[in-house]
Amino acid sequence: MRIVLRSDLATVGKRGDIVDVADGYARNFLLPKGHAILATPGGTAQANAMRKARDLKDAKDREAGEQIARRLVPMVIRIPARAGSGEHAKLFGSITSADVAEAVAEQAKVTLDRRRIHLDEPIKSLGTHEVPVKLHSEVEFRVTVEVVRA
Repeated sequence: MRIVLRSDLATVGKRGDIVDVADGYARNFLLPKGHAILATPGGTAQANAMRKARDLKDAKDREAGEQIARRLVPMVIRIPARAGSGEHAKLFGSITSADVAEAVAEQAKVTLDRRRIHLDEPIKSLGTHEVPVKLHSEVEFRVTVEVVRA
């Protein structure tokens, strides 16, 4: 069955896409939940409008992400933390993505969503760390975070 997606679905497509799906999947899930409409001539015109709006929003989001990246990449974000003695001492606790987002907001005056900061595991030692940030599918950069003794 040909349908027009009204929302982004990871396994099917993005908003405004015209896709072929199984009849049962469309009848039992996509149509009743409002995730899709039938691909009629009117629906196809609506899909074109949705794709155009999606592309404009995507370009705007990408540009905003690039501006933030240009601002944050040259900076070093310093986060004070309590730690044991020694040069590469372990922290009492850890630095999470929420802590990094808070420090970036405080020092760079840029608001980052903590879910966009991708730490494999929390930072548990003093020193300089590269923290990956993904603001858009095409905008991914690293923020330099220096954890210093408080």
